[in-house]
Amino acid sequence: MCGILGVVGQSPVNQLLYDGLQVLQHRGQDAAGIVTANGKTFHMHKGSGMVRDVFRTRNMRSLLGNAGIAHVRYPTAGSASCLAEAQPFYVNSPFGIVLAHNGNLTNTDELKADMFRNDLRHINTNSDSEVLLNVFAHEVAQRVTGHELTVDAVFGAVAAVHRRVKGAYAVVAMIAGFGLVAFRDPNGIRPLVMGCTETDGKTEYMFASESVALDCSGFSLLRDVQPGECVYVTFDGDMHSQVCAENTRLAPCLFEYVYFARPDSVIDGVSVYQSRLNMGETLAEKIRRDLPGLDIDVVIPIPDSSRQSALQLANALGLPYREGFIKNRYIGRTFIMPGQAVRRKSVRQKLNPVPLEFAGRNVLLVDDSIVRGTTSKEIVQMARDSGAKKVYFASAAPAVRFPNVYGIDMPTRAELLATGRDEAEIAREIGADAVIYQDLAALKDAVSSVNRELKLFESSCFDGEYITGDITAAYLDAIECARLDLKHKEDGSEQMIDLNLNVAEQNLI
Repeated sequence: MCGILGVVGQSPVNQLLYDGLQVLQHRGQDAAGIVTANGKTFHMHKGSGMVRDVFRTRNMRSLLGNAGIAHVRYPTAGSASCLAEAQPFYVNSPFGIVLAHNGNLTNTDELKADMFRNDLRHINTNSDSEVLLNVFAHEVAQRVTGHELTVDAVFGAVAAVHRRVKGAYAVVAMIAGFGLVAFRDPNGIRPLVMGCTETDGKTEYMFASESVALDCSGFSLLRDVQPGECVYVTFDGDMHSQVCAENTRLAPCLFEYVYFARPDSVIDGVSVYQSRLNMGETLAEKIRRDLPGLDIDVVIPIPDSSRQSALQLANALGLPYREGFIKNRYIGRTFIMPGQAVRRKSVRQKLNPVPLEFAGRNVLLVDDSIVRGTTSKEIVQMARDSGAKKVYFASAAPAVRFPNVYGIDMPTRAELLATGRDEAEIAREIGADAVIYQDLAALKDAVSSVNRELKLFESSCFDGEYITGDITAAYLDAIECARLDLKHKEDGSEQMIDLNLNVAEQNLI
């Protein structure tokens, strides 16, 4: 999971992109990057770490131009510590193209081989985003005559990308001297919204992974980019759009609503905040129906993303809601930290219990989900150490039993706590007196009830059904082996890249 931004404005956009990345920081903490376009010149700065650590005043001053794209990285393919895989990526032909990508391709190896043998393009990293950039660049080159780029050429290139590429992808890209391109995979798995604002009578456009980036930047939400759609905005501010894929369908990732997205975002017509309130309501219904004798004194959320669900659950059951854990906001989200040892160590640094809320009570802890179980086990133990008599653990999401291959870092079945375990065994594993999971049908209804036009979801991590239809047992085995091999090669180095990519006038004609 990553966060992407794209802006075409009437004035310098470097501050807009920086502020937008900070709002999307929750979507990736491994690396950050910005590329701006000033005439026919790209200016790039990217590096490992949080947005606030990557960019300094001197870096911002070099990011000139009224258009740009930006990215915060959460590694799912490639190496978590490899600077070369920080985004955006750049190729110099045709014209010069930069691209930022959120998602994960499922036919990367085939595309790499095809790029080498047929398209004569070199892929320098293990990142599927670099592969996607080169596919797009090749298809643009196939449709360019002379030094002119037409709207039809852009749409034709994106249509060819949809035919060749499989998996999940939301993309923002810039073509030097021409404009910004935004597109989304034919299933609409990864989110992408667009907004606008008026400056001196001219329209400025912003694209982002979540609507909150638009809100905080003074842009009004126009709509979501549709599955298979391409939106092309020239640097002069002319906007063109077209659905470029056949057999499109909207199947957004359910985990966006459960965990990744900020509650103040609206994605595919769904208020994330309202969907999480609904998750609490349906979870309360399950407890009333299946566990009416559960002796609960207090409901306590695991901050932050489970707060809305826990609050509504407590209200529905007529139980007190209390804040029993205080969060250190200077520690990153443990789920998206690479490596089990780092996650385990960070839990105690991240959360500290308030013993007053636990002592002598039967507590119901509510979290958004249970993935690896590392955090859950530590939290249950903290509750017991603080004097809780009984500790029940509720998950606003169903049991995560299958790998996700569309952009969430859970590709190894052995890492998933629920693999091969029932609820009683999971409770014993994390030290809880009972574990209560949301039912998948209830979760889907919690989201779709906010927007009844949503009929389908990408829910493979819960049900093992992969919406792209190309995921086999052999594929899952291969990515697990690659992941284990990668762990032995990580060097943990952190660096930064600061480049001015000069695209001269003579190179464009």
